[in-house]
Amino acid sequence: MLNMKNMKLLFLFIGLISQSSLIAQQAPTIVAGINVNRLPRLEKYVQTQMANGNIPGAVTMVIHNGKVVHLAANGYKNIATKSPMKTDDLFYIQSMTKPIISVAFMMLYEEGYFKLDDPVSKYLPEFKNLRVVRSNQDGPDAPTDSLKSQITIAQLMSHSSGLTHGLSQNPVERRFRAGYFKPNLSSIQERVSNITKFPLLAQPGTQWNYSAGPDVMCVLIEKFSGMSTDAFLKARIFEPLGMKNTGYNVPKDQQSKIVSLHTKGADGILNVSKMQAPFENVKVWSGVNGLYATASDYATFCQMMMAGGTFQGKQYLSRKTVELMTSNHTGNLFQMPGTGWGLGFAVVKDGAATLTPASTGLFYWSGANNTHFFIDPKEKLIALFMTQESNHNFDYHLALRQLVYQSIAD
Repeated sequence: MLNMKNMKLLFLFIGLISQSSLIAQQAPTIVAGINVNRLPRLEKYVQTQMANGNIPGAVTMVIHNGKVVHLAANGYKNIATKSPMKTDDLFYIQSMTKPIISVAFMMLYEEGYFKLDDPVSKYLPEFKNLRVVRSNQDGPDAPTDSLKSQITIAQLMSHSSGLTHGLSQNPVERRFRAGYFKPNLSSIQERVSNITKFPLLAQPGTQWNYSAGPDVMCVLIEKFSGMSTDAFLKARIFEPLGMKNTGYNVPKDQQSKIVSLHTKGADGILNVSKMQAPFENVKVWSGVNGLYATASDYATFCQMMMAGGTFQGKQYLSRKTVELMTSNHTGNLFQMPGTGWGLGFAVVKDGAATLTPASTGLFYWSGANNTHFFIDPKEKLIALFMTQESNHNFDYHLALRQLVYQSIAD
């Protein structure tokens, strides 16, 4: 029989074994500088948002030091049919189209077709005599002011041109939205031909107003290249990068992968939206929105940008052009703490001021249906959060930063 002394030694031995086992279980698993034991926190966040009825599901993806350390699908692509979300599903990426169009446009900049301080009217004369509203509450017959300066291409790209997107509910933007985004248009040229019929919200260079400027860029892409925007994107970006599932139209054999658009109504219930985005017979090659993509395809585009315009031995832009695009071009006009606007991307100019762990130099954007991404060149980090719910919520983006940065372990 064990005496009291031996019993104490036995319990001490058992305790030491248990403690060693616990330490072993908690030892971090490091993959490419990421503690992958911490990444389930991101999936838990997605599952919480699903449980609260905010989203149908999501695909999340993290790349660090060039390696995919996380790719997961949770929830449903359609909550009515209970079709499970898959990592290769297709999302209507809305305004995440804009960075791609900006890259395409800057490829033509590198070929010498234009300068950033060129007036847009140099290439599209109808922009020469635009008018400017005195108040966004003005009616259609209110007096307007003439331009103090012409819109430059840099202002077009940085949303400081005075053009609008028509997203707000003031009278001026409501009129723009109704008159510009018309159905049954035959081309992007037809759509953009209407943009100069509306007055600007502000004098060029004086305000940041999210705008339909990327549509104008598409018209210029077609003017300079002699190709449709759709063909240009395929030839210069999608096919070389291997973005096989990105485009304005979805082939029939891929349409089952489309994630349905959902809407959380005033009653707080999430449903499949009655209005779904077009996915075939699309002819308006828009820069504002319009593209479908998988998370992996978009991550490939992000890897090219993070690498300074080069990916897998092919050069798409020069490193200096990428630096130019991801620098702040709007001073303090963009009213988000620590953030400015570049040529196609929002840009973090003071990481601490954003109240997230973001590095200065991080660039990002999102789409109206809550597709979000960021690229942090300093940390060699890319992250994506992709869902389809129509009430855009920047909290998803902030949560993505919070739950990805906490996993860094290098």
